[in-house]
Amino acid sequence: MRILAVGAHPDDLELLCAGTLAKYSKQGHTVIMAHMCKGDKGHFTIPPEELSRIRAEEAKKSAELIGAEVISGGFPDLELFINEDAKRVAVDIIRKAKPDIIITHYPEDYMADHINTSKLIIDASFTATLPHFKTEFPPHNIIPPIFFMDTLAGINFLPTEYVDITEEMEIKEKMLLCHQSQYIWLRDHDHIDYIDFMKTLSKFRGVQCGVTYAEGFRQYQVWGRVTPKRLLP
Repeated sequence: MRILAVGAHPDDLELLCAGTLAKYSKQGHTVIMAHMCKGDKGHFTIPPEELSRIRAEEAKKSAELIGAEVISGGFPDLELFINEDAKRVAVDIIRKAKPDIIITHYPEDYMADHINTSKLIIDASFTATLPHFKTEFPPHNIIPPIFFMDTLAGINFLPTEYVDITEEMEIKEKMLLCHQSQYIWLRDHDHIDYIDFMKTLSKFRGVQCGVTYAEGFRQYQVWGRVTPKRLLP
């Protein structure tokens, strides 16, 4: 299968679903890691243009650890809106990736870039199949099932499915550590150690399903998206 995970920023996927992506990759599936925004605002001193270059390189290094491809939507942080431009970018991410499954943010996450990414990808996953909606890439041939990954700190998110990532925790941590530009920013701006933050949530989801570490998901439950078979690894 082809697995497309779409976060708002570089490092969102590493925090919330990298263990699952690593497991998919280990099973022989193709993984594409996309982010809608460049991550150009998350620093105290590095200018946005330079920071976006750094974060693109960090995202590439992280993805290489599991043999994944990277796609960037190219929007500045906090300038991702639900409009025609963003819709077309989201559609082309899907058309380029040709996914069998999509993982993205829960539409009630904590900030606008996450929320808008979720809503754009939900809409684009259908629009991408329409031959008369013309973009750079040809239409996708299926409407893929969508799984919402956890929210930051798991707040207001009740998983309906879990993935045991105990064996993938080491690679998940290495992937997150690729995003070194964010360590001081998240420590001083959000008052978290991002490795401890990630492990705490993974441990909490693991407790819920009886393993050491897990990631939680909710499937987008609408007509045409639901199948009777297990799709998560």
